Amino acid sequence: MATSMKLREPEVAPPSHFGDRVFSGAALAAGVAILVILAGVALFLLYEGIPGMTAEQEDYAPKDNFLSYVGPLAFGTVLASIIALITAVPVAIGIALFISHYAPRGLAAVLGYLIDLLAAVPSVVIGLWGFETLGGSLLPLTGWLADNLGWIPLFAGPASVTGRTMLTAGLVLGVMILPIVTAICREVFLQTPRLHEEAALALGATRWEMIRMAVFPYARSGIVSGAMLGLGRALGETLAVTIVLAPSILYTFNIIGSTNSSTIASNIALQFPEASGDRVNVLIATGLVLFVLTFAVNYAARKVVERRREFSGAN
Repeated sequence: MATSMKLREPEVAPPSHFGDRVFSGAALAAGVAILVILAGVALFLLYEGIPGMTAEQEDYAPKDNFLSYVGPLAFGTVLASIIALITAVPVAIGIALFISHYAPRGLAAVLGYLIDLLAAVPSVVIGLWGFETLGGSLLPLTGWLADNLGWIPLFAGPASVTGRTMLTAGLVLGVMILPIVTAICREVFLQTPRLHEEAALALGATRWEMIRMAVFPYARSGIVSGAMLGLGRALGETLAVTIVLAPSILYTFNIIGSTNSSTIASNIALQFPEASGDRVNVLIATGLVLFVLTFAVNYAARKVVERRREFSGAN
């Protein structure tokens, strides 16, 4: 018996609606605008900063050349940011873990809201708190560190009597990056596949063992990317560090003394209002160094995430 076969007509994609085209165009324009702004900032820093790298010797006072001028500033920037990371990341992971896996739902919602609210506190307010309250509260600790651990270069002392130290600045930066790192870690922890957690519990693991074997491996790249984003935030902070730190242009690992390495952003904020001529170009050149440093940190964070794209809660 002959059977008639009807050929299937090719499926035709539905026509795109006007709203879809508008949204697509707006998204494309936003992406292009970001690239244009970034390129514009980079070109400005290059155009204005390169003359600052070859300026006269007096424009680098109290140093002799650009490398000797920007080197201590970059060192202080990185040192303060590392202190912030060391103090903020473990706390952020603990808070995020408590919100995602331990706290009751109502309490978790309140804590999440409070952490997000902390990100809205202006940096000048946190800087004033660090100068007026935190610095003085750390005096007994810095004195003890100088007396008992002075053989370590970080605590060589003599301890500052004002509390305006690199340690205080690093802790203030840690408070400022805490909401960013916590928010990212919290979202990554919440995205851990439920089946992974239930499988670990079904095999007899305790809650902590489940977190260690199922949650942390899944969230590792997300934690690293959150820490790197926090590091990028700490590298560029200006006002809070300017208020807290008693800066100098030198290399020192002593984080509790009264003489501290300045940061690039803080130095620009302090020197720019009175700068003129080639001195302005010198400060812009240091800004170019900070731009490259921050860009490199964020690029490294992006590469870490991409390496584990198929097994990452950050994607």
